[in-house]
Amino acid sequence: MAKRVYEVWKGSNKFFLGGRLIFGPDARSLLVTLLLLVVPVIIFCVFVARHLRHEFSPHNAGYAVLVAVILFTVLVLVLLLLTSARDPGIVPRNSHPPEEEFRYDASLSAEIGGRQTPSLQFPRTKEVMVNGIPVRVKYCDTCMLYRPPRCSHCSICNNCVERFDHHCPWVGQCIGLRNYRYFFCFVSSATLLCIYVFAMSAFYIKVLMDEHHGTVWKAMKESPASVILMAYCFISLWFVGGLTGFHLYLISTNQTTYENFRYRADNRVNVYDRGCLSNFVEVFCTKIKPSRNNFRALVQEEAPRTTLPPTRETDMGAVGEDRRMKVEDDLEIGGDILKLSQRHNIEDIEADIRSRGSDVPHHNSSEADSVLGSDRRATTVQADTRNSSWGRRSESWEIAPEVLGMNSTVTESRGYGASKEAYQ
Repeated sequence: MAKRVYEVWKGSNKFFLGGRLIFGPDARSLLVTLLLLVVPVIIFCVFVARHLRHEFSPHNAGYAVLVAVILFTVLVLVLLLLTSARDPGIVPRNSHPPEEEFRYDASLSAEIGGRQTPSLQFPRTKEVMVNGIPVRVKYCDTCMLYRPPRCSHCSICNNCVERFDHHCPWVGQCIGLRNYRYFFCFVSSATLLCIYVFAMSAFYIKVLMDEHHGTVWKAMKESPASVILMAYCFISLWFVGGLTGFHLYLISTNQTTYENFRYRADNRVNVYDRGCLSNFVEVFCTKIKPSRNNFRALVQEEAPRTTLPPTRETDMGAVGEDRRMKVEDDLEIGGDILKLSQRHNIEDIEADIRSRGSDVPHHNSSEADSVLGSDRRATTVQADTRNSSWGRRSESWEIAPEVLGMNSTVTESRGYGASKEAYQ
């Protein structure tokens, strides 16, 4: 039975409801966030808002305090779910590196068999244009792709995420292109919720002081829950409030948390800044791109990759390292055999000449010399032909140094035989 994409997913994500919901590997921390939100609201509803139902005119207007905090909490929880349970902008990984980026670099050639062989190189970075300015993007070894601009690989989720901001442990998910808007709304809504609960708790303390005509200490003893809620909201405001202010700055300058922390000291020009108003419009008013992953789709088996027959134009660039090494070995073996056969032929002919002695007629010597020369010339031509055929395969018509050496040796041997014959 064919499996679905989420069942064979190579990232560290966790899926629920048949791949409809996607979380990070630390999704359990989301339960802590839920408790930190829900428990204070329940305490507020039971010990504070319930007593404020009749404290406003008209008589039942105080119910609005209870309804408002419940609706506000539901909004925060929905934004939390939209942030943590959706694809943040994961870039689908490749099954193999992009072949069009491979190239042979002659400057980094390796010496094999006395010859320089081009080395296979893969560029680690390349430049793309963003708003008319070149931006360097890096190659991801895990996902086997060049990351788009503003994309980074999350080591926790083990995915490349578009417009990567950071990995938030409180929501158990990466914050990227497709959920940054909801993340900011969640953080800012949680800040407003803290302010609301703090203000209503302080108002209830004021109501108790007026009813009992006592001091603030007596009122605090009457409602310790209000004191606890005020302290909790005050501490929480330092976190969610500070985070809201920081992200307001990032949005106004069109930066991500990752870019701000990593490139702060480099004084780089921000090529993505379009102006404060345009930056806010880009984050909150543009349509969110659809996910590039269909986690519920059936996995398609990859077709076997066919290898085209090598042509004259692609021999140097497309032929693999094994083929080149085999050609080198064949040439070395062929050269050794050629030298051995040449050596035996020359020695046999010279020995035959010496055995005949000086009584051999001159025309026989000339004939032997002719045979010797023709044999050597044939051997030389055979060597030239062998090396020339190799040259055609490698698109190089240069004669190898070994061939030139053998040719000079044959010439010297021939001269030596001729002088010896003249002497006799």
